[in-house]
Amino acid sequence: MRPPAMKKTTGLVQIVRGLALVRVLLSGSFTVAMLFPFYGSARRRQAVCRWSRQLLAALDIELRVRGAPPPPGRPAVLVSNHVSWLDIHLVHAIWQVRFVAKSEVRRWPLIGWLSARTGTLFIERGRGRHAAHINRAIHAAFSQGDAIGVFPEGTTSDGSQVQRFHASLLQPAVDEQALVHPVALRYLDSENRLNVNASYVGETSLLESMLTILAERKIIAELTFLPAIEPVGKTRRHLAEQTRAAIAAALESPMAGDQEPALKSAQSA
Repeated sequence: MRPPAMKKTTGLVQIVRGLALVRVLLSGSFTVAMLFPFYGSARRRQAVCRWSRQLLAALDIELRVRGAPPPPGRPAVLVSNHVSWLDIHLVHAIWQVRFVAKSEVRRWPLIGWLSARTGTLFIERGRGRHAAHINRAIHAAFSQGDAIGVFPEGTTSDGSQVQRFHASLLQPAVDEQALVHPVALRYLDSENRLNVNASYVGETSLLESMLTILAERKIIAELTFLPAIEPVGKTRRHLAEQTRAAIAAALESPMAGDQEPALKSAQSA
């Protein structure tokens, strides 16, 4: 059940936020186009972190973080549930990983270009051979010291349930014995209730989603880094099941297809 509708921001606030968002997008484009060629990997990661924080600030999104990403030194795979186009920016504000995203994102105006230039790997869903190509790219990223981020649900949801996890993109974690880091994320309103208006689902366009977010009076984004999972002795399917269960438990959310109570999450917080 959707929470009661909240009052929206005024038109003036929406305009101010929109202008701030445009400024951040243009600033990011300049940095990527003109400065990235001269940056080393560490400075690029710092720039991505700073830009992601600026984007969240422009949209007046409050980021709450629990736990912390791992220290560098070992191959790592971040595994998260998927709710919104904002998800990547929440993570990048704290931990700079190379995300695997659906190929449609590459065609988004400006954001797709920025994503490609900052290291996102794009996969064409439903093409097994292309998944194998992406897995090879993931192996190469590990050799360069990069961490990888995946959304095994394969699509976004409104955040009320955790969808089934597809295991194929976790095969590199098994092959490389990379630590697997479940990350649970969700969006709340000012009353700490699930905010489905932050989600990006169905036939909603990116522009429509942006306008909805600009109009929200309050969006709180919660990012929870859960204990890492050792891949030793596990198949990719085991890892998919274990990370999904950990994320659902952290969110107090049912797993799609399971007969469980409706989402409690933060409604009683």
